Amino acid sequence: MVKLDGRIRNHDRDIEKMCNHHFQGFVDSITELLKVRGEAQKLKSQVTETNQRLQDDGKGLLTCMDELRLCRLQQRNIATSIDKFTHCLPVLEMYNKLQEQMTQKRYYPALRTLEQLEQTCLPRAGKYRFCSIMSDNIPRLRTLIRDTAMSQLKDFLESIRKHSEKIGETAMKQAQVQRSLDSAVSLQQRAAVGRRLRKEAGLGAGTDIDGQGSSPMSEQDSGVLDVEDEEDEDEVPGAQELVDFSPVYRCLHIYTVLGSREQFENYYRNQRRKQARLVLQPHSNMHESLEGYRRYFNQIVGFFVVEDHILHTTQGLVNRAYVEELWELALSKTIAALRTHSSYCTDPDLVLDLKNLIVLLADTLQGYGFPVSQLFDMMFEMREQYGEILLKKWSLTFRQVLDQDNFSPIPVATEEEYRQFTSQFPFQDPELDKLPFPKKLPFSEFVPQVYSQLKEFIYACLKYYEDLHLSSTEIDDVIRKSTNLLLTRTLSNCLQYAMKKKNVGLAELVQVIINTTQLEASCVYLEEFISNITNVPPDTANATKLYGTSTFKDARHAAEEEIYTNLNAKIDQFLQLADYDWTAAQGGGAPSDYLSDLIAFLCSTFSVFTHLPGSAIEHARLPGKVAQTACMSACKHLSTSLLQLLLETDVRQVSMGALQQFNTDVKECERFARAGPVPGFQGDTLLLAFSDLRQLLDLFTQWDWSSYLADYGRPTCKYLRVNPHTALALLEKISRLMKDTSRKNNMFAQFRKNERDKQKLIDTVVKQLRNLISAHQT
Repeated sequence: MVKLDGRIRNHDRDIEKMCNHHFQGFVDSITELLKVRGEAQKLKSQVTETNQRLQDDGKGLLTCMDELRLCRLQQRNIATSIDKFTHCLPVLEMYNKLQEQMTQKRYYPALRTLEQLEQTCLPRAGKYRFCSIMSDNIPRLRTLIRDTAMSQLKDFLESIRKHSEKIGETAMKQAQVQRSLDSAVSLQQRAAVGRRLRKEAGLGAGTDIDGQGSSPMSEQDSGVLDVEDEEDEDEVPGAQELVDFSPVYRCLHIYTVLGSREQFENYYRNQRRKQARLVLQPHSNMHESLEGYRRYFNQIVGFFVVEDHILHTTQGLVNRAYVEELWELALSKTIAALRTHSSYCTDPDLVLDLKNLIVLLADTLQGYGFPVSQLFDMMFEMREQYGEILLKKWSLTFRQVLDQDNFSPIPVATEEEYRQFTSQFPFQDPELDKLPFPKKLPFSEFVPQVYSQLKEFIYACLKYYEDLHLSSTEIDDVIRKSTNLLLTRTLSNCLQYAMKKKNVGLAELVQVIINTTQLEASCVYLEEFISNITNVPPDTANATKLYGTSTFKDARHAAEEEIYTNLNAKIDQFLQLADYDWTAAQGGGAPSDYLSDLIAFLCSTFSVFTHLPGSAIEHARLPGKVAQTACMSACKHLSTSLLQLLLETDVRQVSMGALQQFNTDVKECERFARAGPVPGFQGDTLLLAFSDLRQLLDLFTQWDWSSYLADYGRPTCKYLRVNPHTALALLEKISRLMKDTSRKNNMFAQFRKNERDKQKLIDTVVKQLRNLISAHQT
């Protein structure tokens, strides 16, 4: 502590020394400080004054600064608001645009606007309440757009189902107009070729031939141009002009945007398949009129025109495979329906109109790229049905012609009438041309009418094969085959029908033979007629020949057979009048009355056949061979019938007197045959028809049994044609009569002895004949 105190005292002394050393400076400093104090007070007062002035002057500045701050804040808020509105206004504008598009039913642009609103505008706008409301409303709007588009599509499908017929009708009109124009162009080309050929052949423009040939063509050319001008002025509308396809496009785009394109494609195709089945279902009474077929075809064409338009205006909604599948279905259904309904048709005009309608259907759809070969194949199959209907129609026509024909030569009084008939039928007869008027054509009206009907039938066949894309050779072949059917079946049956009628007499049959002869000669002209209309030379290789010649030959032969049959029937009618007394004791004075009448009938008949003076048919002479055959047939039938009359089982007894009368009648027949009722027989050829009967009667009248039995079977036998059975039957009838007579006349012994001797002789001959028959059979 002492040290410490000492230390402290030392420091105090040091401090005091230092203070003393620095005191003056301190005093000076205080003095200066006091001076500064005054200055400081002065400065303070100045600063206070300055501050006061500054404060007074800064109040306005502060006010301006506050105003500036508020302005800057407002500017910042405005800039922020503008920025927000910049992002929100497009949203509102887009939404307003969306509402307008929905109101205007522009759904595809609305869907595009909705997509842009959702993906671009709303994310930029921020999280506002209205934006969230819009975002929540977007799925509902999409659903509404999709449902509305589908509803419009359903309305569209219903609309085209109703308007398919009108669309098809329009398309077929366009095809018909185009085909008419093509035909006109080809006709003009052929006319130009014809004019060029005539020019090359040296026929000038001023000649009559060129004038006659070119004037109608020029008129036709001008008509085609007029038609073309009219079509340009009044053009037929297309499918896109008749139907608004925008619902399909709109719905397709909407479903594409919504990602449901496949669903839409499946729905559209399924609906169209259902509509196709409805369209392809024909009405039950479609076959009753052409209008039914026309409506059916219009619906089919309208359906596929729409599908073709959709195929080419959309990408993938329908593809080629889908359309081809529908077309195959339509082909099968259509062909089946046509085969079914056309089978009910019996009117050839309706079948022809139906064929033309099918051709137009095929041409229309072929123009849209659809294969139609099956339709042409089906039409080629229908030709058989058409041919059968034509044959039925012409069968009625031929029968009417035959029923109305008077079967007599056509009288012509003037040259004009003669030319009229010869223009209808190719008839040439120089000898007839030399005769003065009035005169008669050899044939009846049946001939020119049948020839005209044959040409009409050929024209009817040709009409069917037009536009079937067949070559001239094929058309020529089918026409010839159809004509052959008409000749060999229809006309032949009609001729048979005419000849089988009960009221057809010999004169009519003669006229039938003459008619068929004339028609047979006209077959050459019929061949030329077919060649001219088909432009196929008749000498073409493998060309079908007409069977007209054989048909008319068969008909003529049938008529000849009918003549023979009728003659024999007439002979049988006369023979039914025969009334022989088979037990007469004597006979042979004069021929029987029935036989005299029969001979007179045969003489008059054969005079008609051979065109003898006084004949009832002028310029209608039966061919010589036919008359000779008819005469020979009549004589043979008469001989056979007389022999059967002699050998009838009802005739049990025959006397020699009856045989003598019968022999007289046979001699009358031989006199008729020897007189030559028909020229052309050589010698006594006609007498051979009665040779069997003559030898039999000679055998009995001459009672030459020894010669017959001795020479039987030898070529030199006098009674070569006498059959032992026939001789035995007749001999037994004579024997039976003699036995009955002997029993009645038993009072005369001598008479009985003669009868017994003759009876023994007859019994001996009968026994020998039986032995001869037995030996011959063995």
